[in-house]
Amino acid sequence: MTGSELRIMVTGGGTGGHIFPALAVADAIKAMHPDATFLFVGAEGKMEMERVPQAGYNIVGLPVAGFQRGFSWSSIRRNMSFPIKLLRSSRKARRIVEEFKPNLVIGTGGYASGPVMQAAQKMGIPTVIQEQNSYPGLTNRLLAKRASKICVAYEGLEEWFPAEKIIHTGNPVRQDIVNVGAKRPEAIQHFDLDANRRTIYVTGGSLGARTLNDAMIAAKDQLAQPGAPNVIWQCGRFYHEMVKENEVAQLPNVHLLPFVDRADLAYAAADVVVARAGALTISELCILGVPAILVPSPNVSEDHQTKNALALSQIGAARIIRDVDASEKLISEAMLILNNDGLAFSLGENIRPLGKPNAAKAIAETALDLIGR
Repeated sequence: MTGSELRIMVTGGGTGGHIFPALAVADAIKAMHPDATFLFVGAEGKMEMERVPQAGYNIVGLPVAGFQRGFSWSSIRRNMSFPIKLLRSSRKARRIVEEFKPNLVIGTGGYASGPVMQAAQKMGIPTVIQEQNSYPGLTNRLLAKRASKICVAYEGLEEWFPAEKIIHTGNPVRQDIVNVGAKRPEAIQHFDLDANRRTIYVTGGSLGARTLNDAMIAAKDQLAQPGAPNVIWQCGRFYHEMVKENEVAQLPNVHLLPFVDRADLAYAAADVVVARAGALTISELCILGVPAILVPSPNVSEDHQTKNALALSQIGAARIIRDVDASEKLISEAMLILNNDGLAFSLGENIRPLGKPNAAKAIAETALDLIGR
């Protein structure tokens, strides 16, 4: 088999937590086999349809959508169309796999991953699951039985996955954040920060988080004090119009952005990171070794973000604040860490050994081994 015959399909998306690992693994395979051909499969209307082409890869979309939790009329209405969209997506996924003829399919989770991986498995094509969380989602649990290998970041997933298929690789991260220490002067300039102040990076992920935005607004008096820290505040595009006119967003030490395109520089500037407890974010924090406060989202399946965060807090590698307590406690906790060098050092030292900077390469090698590459 020559390099030009190597055809890799990658599927996953919906959020950055699925997209960025998929891109990292594809980049790792491409580094080993520059002539390989790639095709991504995502969900129509989701952020992967923009992000993947920006990274230089082709992508096609499925009309799939997730099942909506809750009992609002909008949720019920969307769920009525769920079976139809799933059937259409399954048919289209099979057609895409048949036409592309991949040697291998890698799934990182998300709406599109299920139909594509299932189609590949029925056709006898090797499949690799990349599970980011400490508690796997339903789709990956269903796909696991027929998967060739399952690459995981946490211990103890034998409860849901066949033990003989599990490979402990860690979660792949964007390579530009692996060595950010030397970028701090560039970061200060890029975000127009006061170099004499410490910096908090508040990020709700690619979609933003209302709770973190509300906590910022509630902390107006603290952030307006003389000598208050810089804050890089990623509010999310959906929330930007709502918060940009708020008094907190107008403070000279607060730098509001709908989305941070240079996450490496935001991390380089940060003395404390405040974030949700998504798997990708946690993997990046482990590599960076930066003090972190995690606010697990209560709106995710199986409460997996709380489980992710507990895995760190139980060994003193991060602080946790409950979603309902964020407005009252979040910025105060960040200030506490900034003003306590011993605590900040301890958090950084405890989280750093958990980092897996070579995870993408390990997953790529696991996948390629299945097809003798």
